[in-house]
Amino acid sequence: MSEKLEKPNFWYADWSFPIFVGLLAAGVFAGTHMYYVYGVGAFNEVAIVAMLKAGMDGGSYGAAAAFGASFLFARILEGSLVGILDLGGAILTGIGIGIPAIFLSMGMVAPVENFALAIVTGLILGLLVGGVIILIRKFTINQSNSTFGADVMMGAGNASGRFLGPLIILSACGASIPIGIGATIGAVIFYLWKKPIAGGAILGAMILGAIFPIALT
Repeated sequence: MSEKLEKPNFWYADWSFPIFVGLLAAGVFAGTHMYYVYGVGAFNEVAIVAMLKAGMDGGSYGAAAAFGASFLFARILEGSLVGILDLGGAILTGIGIGIPAIFLSMGMVAPVENFALAIVTGLILGLLVGGVIILIRKFTINQSNSTFGADVMMGAGNASGRFLGPLIILSACGASIPIGIGATIGAVIFYLWKKPIAGGAILGAMILGAIFPIALT
C-alpha cells in the first residue's frame, strides 16, 4: 500500500508556515509597542533592548536599526537555506527591534505607538518573512515535493549555530554543484580563520550562487 507524500491539511501545508511566523511577529511587535509606551514588555535581551532605549532617549536609532535589520536579513537566508528559522534573530531582534527602530528613525511613530496598528504591522511583517523564506526554499533547495510540510524548523538559537555548518553545506550541495562548492570553500576558509563555519558556508554559497544561478522552473 502506497502512502501519499503530500498532506493537504493545514498542519502540513507550506502556506501555513507564514501564518505561524506572522502570529509570532504580531506578538513580538506588540511587545515592542508596550515597551515604547509603558517601558516594559519587550521580547529580547537587555543589551539589545538597550539599543532601542538609547534611541528613544537620544533620538538616534541607527545602532538598533542596523543591528536588527542585519540579523533579520541573515536569518531569512539561514531559514531558507538550512531549514531552521532562528526566532531570536529573525523575530525578536529583526522584527521586534530592528524594524521598529527603522520606523521611528523615519518619524513613523504610529505603528509602534498604537497597539492595534502594532499587531497588524507585526502580522504583515511576519507573513512577508515567512513567505519569502518559503519562496526562496521552493525555488532553490526544496524544488521537489518529496517531504512533508514546509521543512523549516523554528526555535534554534545562537547556541546551536555552531552545529549548522554541515547542514548548510549539505543543503547547498542539494541545490546545485557550484553552490555546494562555494559553501564548502567558504566553510574551509572560515574554519582556518577560526570563525564559525556556518557564516562562511552561507557567504560562499551566495557568491557562487550569484555567479552560477539556479534556473527557476
